[in-house]
Amino acid sequence: MRMARGTIAALAALMLLPACDGREESAIDNLANGANPTQVENNLKAEAQAVLEPLVPPAPGMPGGLPVPTEPMGEGAIDPRGAQGAAQVVEGYYGLLEERRFDDAQDLWNQKSAIGMEDDDRFAARFRGFSEIHANIGAPGPVEGAAGSLYVTVPVQVFGRLTATGKPWYALRQVTLRRANDVDGSTEEERRWHIESIGPYQPPAQAPLQAISATDGMAAKR
Repeated sequence: MRMARGTIAALAALMLLPACDGREESAIDNLANGANPTQVENNLKAEAQAVLEPLVPPAPGMPGGLPVPTEPMGEGAIDPRGAQGAAQVVEGYYGLLEERRFDDAQDLWNQKSAIGMEDDDRFAARFRGFSEIHANIGAPGPVEGAAGSLYVTVPVQVFGRLTATGKPWYALRQVTLRRANDVDGSTEEERRWHIESIGPYQPPAQAPLQAISATDGMAAKR
């Protein structure tokens, strides 16, 4: 029986683990005896996850953790054009990455930016090095205006698992969002928050209006 590429990859990953207890030999035997390759692959992944180092991102205020909010988060309805509305866009973006809905995630970028105009496959290739992608969203900064546009930055704690090794990966990022000011002539689409850039997190006192990089730095282009 010819094994699916994904099954071969799962077997290879499991063989790299320090304690397999014969699971890889059992999987090969099951395949040889006509077992469903997809089910074998899913079983291997579940067993591998059980022995991998857990994903435990640092807590807020700790090194590598999100900054502790200086003010309590407001309750009630969220203004989609305010700072909390921008944070919701960031939450949605990383939720789509977690679900590996890369096309939908790219749609949340400014479509005139380099990332927004990027080829779909090229955008998705940024995340191929991760078998899992998760994020915790921090409190947004104040909305600032410049040249007819509004900007806000949102800190994000990104964490995931490297496909090649299964090891956890953690990083603090800063998402800069932009929308047009509510001026005559601007369209509804232009008045919505879009991701302008993503770069390393910087404390508010040092943070520039624009983030350093247009990419999130999670994975190199392939």
